[in-house]
Amino acid sequence: MSAVQGHWREVSEQSLPAATLLSSAIKASSQVLIIVERKEDWASYFPSEDIVTAQEYLEHSCDSESGKRVQVINLCRSYKYLGHGYYCSLLAEARGHKVIPSVRTISELTKKSLYGLALDDLDKTLEKALSHHLYSDTEGFTLTLYFGRTHIEPLQDLARQLFEVFPCPILLVEFRRTNGWHIEGIKSGALHKLRDDQEDQFANALDGFSRKVWRVPRSPQVARYDLAILHDPQEALPPSNAKALANFVRVGKTMGIDVELIERKDYARLAEYDGLLIRETTSVDNHTYRFAKKAESEGLVVMDDPTSILRCTNKVYLTDLLNSHQLGMPATEILYKERPEDFERVGERLGFPLVLKIPDGCFSRGVIKVESQQALLEATAELFEHSVLLLAQEFFYTEYDWRIGVLNRKPIFACQYFMSKGHWQIYNHKAKGQDVNGECRTMAIHEAPRAVVELAVKTANLIGDGLYGVDLKQAGDKVVVIEVNDNPNLDAGIEDAYLHDDLYSLVLEEFVRRLELKRRGQAW
Repeated sequence: MSAVQGHWREVSEQSLPAATLLSSAIKASSQVLIIVERKEDWASYFPSEDIVTAQEYLEHSCDSESGKRVQVINLCRSYKYLGHGYYCSLLAEARGHKVIPSVRTISELTKKSLYGLALDDLDKTLEKALSHHLYSDTEGFTLTLYFGRTHIEPLQDLARQLFEVFPCPILLVEFRRTNGWHIEGIKSGALHKLRDDQEDQFANALDGFSRKVWRVPRSPQVARYDLAILHDPQEALPPSNAKALANFVRVGKTMGIDVELIERKDYARLAEYDGLLIRETTSVDNHTYRFAKKAESEGLVVMDDPTSILRCTNKVYLTDLLNSHQLGMPATEILYKERPEDFERVGERLGFPLVLKIPDGCFSRGVIKVESQQALLEATAELFEHSVLLLAQEFFYTEYDWRIGVLNRKPIFACQYFMSKGHWQIYNHKAKGQDVNGECRTMAIHEAPRAVVELAVKTANLIGDGLYGVDLKQAGDKVVVIEVNDNPNLDAGIEDAYLHDDLYSLVLEEFVRRLELKRRGQAW
């Protein structure tokens, strides 16, 4: 039997009055509230101070408790417009509580015209998932999901994706087969309609959904804020190594911040946190951007924010931005796949060797140095398979690149990244072991050339007020910007070599500053 299962009626007479329960729940620094429409809807589970009825929640005034962090799980029987369930989610948002489902999710689930587009991509994965399953011979079936979980293993990934798009405690998904499997419809389910076996599945899913609902507090000291750090333990070249992540956790604890490492699978739990720090290589077309968008929509303080990801991950945008503000950069031209005649003249204008770049490449990937016209034609043919636009840039060799870290429009660290051994870039992906990347030297900001630091800050400020790593080259008096990274490396032993723990403190203090301003209703 799950930790949440039992019998409400057996101990309900020993419970405190509902108003007292709700008041004590709201007063907690970090609390989960579970709303049911009627007390008997929770009869199959253990009673808890976390359980309140819809009427109790609607009648409770939270004005005196502003600033408290509350996660609401709305399990009302229906979310129909202007009904109890609808108003509970609506008032939860008005009170600053993080609620599932949100009013937006409720609205989207009411009409297929609103949610249909979101299902198109998911339909593509159905055929493979169901090809060898017991439902493969049927014409249709309905699947019940509990916080994005299902007992049908081939459909678990699809269940997770559906929950990411429509965060709702219970979802009923109707599948039909007409010229292939597709999702016919999706709607919210109701707790009071679950069978005994479904109650077990729901209870287990609820346990897994929130680490805060039924756990014993880890210590009597309550953290001021909860910060999630998104990372991928399997990433080959992560923006923060394991020791740096451990440093964030350790330093955060001394500052009263509960820092937790999360992964892609934890998307549905974002609403539990106050802030999100992305320490996984970002891209507009993968889950990191969805995490940033989701966190921003939930009211979290986010680094990297979605706008910064959009701007920094595309070098075409940066090229136009630097040109329009007349900031130093290597001579650069945009090549268009539909205009091959330009390929003949770009070498004459920029000279050989020159560098070709895919707009969204990172860690030196999608970057090719060409020495001749023939090499240029071969390289463009290869790179145009990935993008309809390419950048051609004059070759500007230096022994090392400067990396200036900028946070909230101020420089925080300076590094020299030396070229990989025997290579013209910092990263050589064909090398092995320690030769993949070159040596690094970190110093105080005041030790770096003033012209380098000033250009870095000026460039980063055009992107936003987040955390950036600006790469520059210097030859004599000439300083040029190579790129701006929205997800700069913060590695133990490299970027923290001068500041040590102060580097992690600076980042965490900026989160705290923004969260404090947010609590007071002020912009940062």
